[in-house]
Amino acid sequence: MTWNPFKKKEDAQESVEATPARTESVRGEKKNRPTPKMKQAQAAGIRPLVPTDRKAAGKAARERLRERENAEYEAMQKGDINHMPKAERLPYRVYIRDYVDARFNIGEFFIPVAIVILIGSMIISTVWQSPLASMIMMILMYVYLFAVIIDVWIMWRGLKKKLIEKFGERSVARGSRSGSYAWSRAIQVRRWRLPKPRYDKRGHWPE
Repeated sequence: MTWNPFKKKEDAQESVEATPARTESVRGEKKNRPTPKMKQAQAAGIRPLVPTDRKAAGKAARERLRERENAEYEAMQKGDINHMPKAERLPYRVYIRDYVDARFNIGEFFIPVAIVILIGSMIISTVWQSPLASMIMMILMYVYLFAVIIDVWIMWRGLKKKLIEKFGERSVARGSRSGSYAWSRAIQVRRWRLPKPRYDKRGHWPE
């Protein structure tokens, strides 16, 4: 056996040349197939955070919002508290509705009375041409409006005390808009109110 000093150098050179080839083959395999994490994501059907078709995604979102609003409106018409908007399901708002619906409110006839008075004053001024009669009609309308304001003020004064006793100061705070909510409901015709009154007749006072 003869010793060859150049043999080790040749073996080392062959191993160095073989190493990049193996590395390239491994890299090629990784590039040609997805990583395990990507495989799992594709199998689970995970969608990207940013949708590819933004127009279609926006349209679908609007349709879902419209369906939810229609369902909430239908719930208010039927008096279904569980499916109403969140603001209408608040306990103190339910109490306000029941309190307003239980009493006789002068303001709920304001719109029909105002329409009758306006039409009557127009007829009087055109047919009979009596300025005095039309002035009397307008005075009656303003008197009725003043009576509505007094009645609403009395209603809110009593309701406010009960709300503070039952739900605390937060129920009548400025952000709650309880006052405007009660006033607007008190001047609406009972059958037109939304959400629908829970009882068909007046007199069912909340506890």
